[in-house]
Amino acid sequence: MKLTILGSSSALPTSERYPSAHLLNADERFFLIDCGEGTQMQLRKCHIRFAKINHIFISHLHGDHIFGIYGLLSTFSLMGRKTPLHLYAPENYDQILKSHLQDFDIHLDYKIIFCPLKGNDPVQILNDKYLTVTSLPLKHRIQSYGFIFREKQALRKIVKESISKYRIPISMMSSIKNGEDFITEKGIIVKNEDITTPPPEPLSYAYCSDTKYFARLSSMVKDVSVLYHEATFDKENKKLATLTGHSTTIDAANVASKAGAGALIIGHFSARYKNITALVQEAQEVFPATYPAIDGKTYDLGTLLSF
Repeated sequence: MKLTILGSSSALPTSERYPSAHLLNADERFFLIDCGEGTQMQLRKCHIRFAKINHIFISHLHGDHIFGIYGLLSTFSLMGRKTPLHLYAPENYDQILKSHLQDFDIHLDYKIIFCPLKGNDPVQILNDKYLTVTSLPLKHRIQSYGFIFREKQALRKIVKESISKYRIPISMMSSIKNGEDFITEKGIIVKNEDITTPPPEPLSYAYCSDTKYFARLSSMVKDVSVLYHEATFDKENKKLATLTGHSTTIDAANVASKAGAGALIIGHFSARYKNITALVQEAQEVFPATYPAIDGKTYDLGTLLSF
């Protein structure tokens, strides 16, 4: 898994930070998470192919997380898109989107498959050959959701030299990759571990923005490989964070610590902070493996866990 930060600012863009948007690359399958103003410009700057985005996840309906989607949907159509687009958003967004398209006389040449987000418990919203995605209820001023992307366990890999050595037929490849031993023509049992290598451990990524601190969240993202958690304010602004339905650096670090996360990325920084170094240092005091969300930067999630 690789994560590109397209926007890390809260509420409004700054000269260095765009509003919220992440692009998750899971085995060359691209998932756009939130779509703040300027997202398609950032996609171009990061050389991300628009056509590879088939799933868009919207956490909630505040402008800094969704104002960029209208231009992006129109651009998809102008570029000749025919592939259906899966859109996951709070349930009331379906009618809002239809109204917008009608009001601005936008006629898309592709189908939008809308998946409504609702309820107060985690719900699996995507399950395919490679991964699952679960929506998580957050606590913000309006209905808001986070997302966990979990890779499925990959198959074992057959050692190339063993194929000719033991004359393994193509018909047996699938069962061996699934962990079965191989029996030669002479009836000799070859242990699976002697002819295969284990796959890497599956990675997981949780996206949590916007939300105030609440104890249940850490249990919902338990043992996640990498957690992204908003840190709109520093610890001195705890009252303001609670009032506005946001989190501080310490809140984010506490969630990561209690969840047993492998690493933490903080973002959604208030525009009041020109330099975010102090914010990262605050979080690191509680959870050392904390990294800042930097616009335009791509993080290899597996590499973050090796430090």
